[in-house]
Amino acid sequence: MLRLYNTVTRKVEPFEPIEPGAVRLYTCGPTVYNYAHIGNLRTYVFEDVLKRVLRFCGYEVRHVMNVTDVGHLVSDADEGEDKMALGARREGKTVWEIAEYYWDAFRRDMERLHLIEPDVWCRATEHIEDQIELVRKLEENGYTYTIDDGVYFDTSKLPDYGKLAHMDLSQLQAGARVAMVEGKRNPTDFALWKFSPADQQRLMEWDSPWGVGFPGWHIECAAMAIKYLGERLDIHCGGVDHVNVHHSNEIAQAECALGHKWCNWWMHAEFLVMAAEDASGKMSKSSGEFLTLDKLTEAGYDPLAYRMLCLGAHYRQQLTFTWEALDGAQSALQRLRREALDLRAEHAAGDEPIERYMDEFREAAKDDLNMPRALSAAWRVLRDETAPAGDRYATLLEMDKVLGFGVEQWRPEPLPISEDEIQQRIEQRTEARKNKDFATADLIRDELLEIGIALEDTPEGTVWRKAEA
Repeated sequence: MLRLYNTVTRKVEPFEPIEPGAVRLYTCGPTVYNYAHIGNLRTYVFEDVLKRVLRFCGYEVRHVMNVTDVGHLVSDADEGEDKMALGARREGKTVWEIAEYYWDAFRRDMERLHLIEPDVWCRATEHIEDQIELVRKLEENGYTYTIDDGVYFDTSKLPDYGKLAHMDLSQLQAGARVAMVEGKRNPTDFALWKFSPADQQRLMEWDSPWGVGFPGWHIECAAMAIKYLGERLDIHCGGVDHVNVHHSNEIAQAECALGHKWCNWWMHAEFLVMAAEDASGKMSKSSGEFLTLDKLTEAGYDPLAYRMLCLGAHYRQQLTFTWEALDGAQSALQRLRREALDLRAEHAAGDEPIERYMDEFREAAKDDLNMPRALSAAWRVLRDETAPAGDRYATLLEMDKVLGFGVEQWRPEPLPISEDEIQQRIEQRTEARKNKDFATADLIRDELLEIGIALEDTPEGTVWRKAEA
């Protein structure tokens, strides 16, 4: 049986969907004012693995993902600068051009990481009326109040507000979690609809029953999830940074509007941490300096090496990013592909997956998406020379439905010299370095680089990759 961790209960529990055989899955999508950084992408890799495992278990999955292309404010405090306007000013484009450009960039990242696209993309700007309708319902149910800058949700009227984050509201002081907007009744109250400033026209604003303005940034996910998945969800996902504020507020809005429990399972990916940062930190766009998938590929890495890196750690554990770790993931990806290619040559139509390895893989995948253990099963079958090569390849193909490396479709690009010759040159360079003949070692490295082969010295030895042109 599939067992998944539920952030609400803080337990790994047997998963049971609302409707037998079907799963309604909602995942928070990109805010398209800048590129997704690799910390963001770790969450999307986790969600892709979740969807693949659900399908692997025989479920039909309906997956909805939002695109935040509306102008929200940059802080949880319902104040600050509009993210879309910030991006437009930074690049000298319209907010609509910014949204389209970065949504396209995000979809390219998804393709390169072999992330399966959602069944439904829902753009916030195309669902303003749905968001207004949800605010109106909350108003009718008595959960809102209006102050000078907008319509707010009154969290004091919801006794179990913050249940996802296990917050103790009695200990919250005004401004302790977020700065207090003048007129807010409680520190946890949040904007449902913000008014445009009277003295200026915003780049993105709409008419509403309460005045010209724009939706608060929590309302869109609740409104669009209800629209496309109905009044009850099986699973809602996102990054762990969404637990305390965004997802807690989504629950408050949806359940107070609907009058019943909204989502059964909440799942969250932990942070990707840069090695130079404090262990409790996370990668962020706020500094303006962050790693994107483009930067990794420009440095000569295969995008799927990053997928390999992500699968090497459990999604609920922080993953520390180092270039050395990425080197190791790239090397592992190369080995997996080369060994699979050797097995492919002996694969025939009648070959069957080896059940003892598939059982091991299924057990790991069903144990709260334990991809490190699942990868171990894949490596064991690759190296079991006592089993028929064709069956080993068939087993790997079945496992790859979850791993997502595209083993069956992969073909090596032609190299100017054979891999055996590259390895011989690496061994010659290693010997030269042992003999302190650094001039020869450097010459070998430079000669290989000239023909497009880049060498990296790692603790496990020297690995090579195709250099970028």
